[in-house]
Amino acid sequence: MGTVRGRMDKVLLSAALLIAFFGIFFIYSATWDWQSGSNHFSAFVIKQSIWVAIGILLLFFVGGRDYLKILNYAYIFYILNLIALIFLLVFGGERYGARRWIALGPVSLQPSEFVKITVILVLAAFLGDRREKIGTIRNYIASVLLVLPAAVLIFLQPDLGTAFVLVPILFSVLFISGEKVKYIVFTIGAGLASVPLLWTLLKDYQKNRLMVFLNPNLDPLGAGYTIIQSKIAVGSGGMFGKGWLSGTQSYLNFLPERHTDFIFSVIGEEWGFVGGLVLIALYALIVARGIRIMSHVADIEGKVIAAGVVMLIFFQVIVNIAMTIGLMPVVGLPLPAISYGGSNTIATLISVGLLLSVSRRMG
Repeated sequence: MGTVRGRMDKVLLSAALLIAFFGIFFIYSATWDWQSGSNHFSAFVIKQSIWVAIGILLLFFVGGRDYLKILNYAYIFYILNLIALIFLLVFGGERYGARRWIALGPVSLQPSEFVKITVILVLAAFLGDRREKIGTIRNYIASVLLVLPAAVLIFLQPDLGTAFVLVPILFSVLFISGEKVKYIVFTIGAGLASVPLLWTLLKDYQKNRLMVFLNPNLDPLGAGYTIIQSKIAVGSGGMFGKGWLSGTQSYLNFLPERHTDFIFSVIGEEWGFVGGLVLIALYALIVARGIRIMSHVADIEGKVIAAGVVMLIFFQVIVNIAMTIGLMPVVGLPLPAISYGGSNTIATLISVGLLLSVSRRMG
């Protein structure tokens, strides 16, 4: 993989690094033990710091490579990722009722987080090789079938949230590459029409989450408990928040999963509307720079990578924050590079590295 000349987008880089460092800061707060005045869960902070360091190294490595050369390995990366997902279903142990993690000694790897990247890469390679066929129904169907195995394997874990992320990534990539909008609209319509069938395929806890989304008070001490406590935490933060390490919903243990999927609730309680807005602004900056890169790069491969990464980050941020304030069902999507987790953090920083690589070829 050779290097590629050109300036690295320093605005994009700065925003990504700030988010990653803020993630460590927020995880410290979310796992702080107020009774002893210390962080008894410091293992979370130490591990997250290591993952951020690894992610930053990979960000610079990928950002310094020529993405067209990286695409030479796209199918290999994707196939290895699919093999890891199959391995999970066959040999993986259950955790929280799902098979999502491969244990590697003291750490766990979540292959589904990296599928988000390998899907983008394989679509870029596929559409780049078939640019003259873009716009045909055969090419559209082939693109959908290319992504389908990953979506099905992730759905079977079960991980509905991550499987669903692949849908907007696929459609945004196909739209940007020049596929006909009527094909995308037809697929979305067919998907909506199949909702009754999909309902029968959902696990009981997934059905409960959807029902509780409509009315959290249906099960206030069970499936609805987390979202109720999350809304209380965010609402009690007011304009400027209660201050760092002063979130009562957090340190009194009312809020479950506060260092993972619901870390935005901790941010909202401690830093208020203003603090949440600053974090959202950083994500918006990444999305805006990504759109700029996508509109300026000349080749279809670069456009596809930029579109995929922008949609990946945008969709996860919107869904996670909407989930914590009760505007969407709880689907288990982390806040990129903020929620505790090595796979999510590293995958997010690698995706930014891909954007940086594309930015260095802008015309």
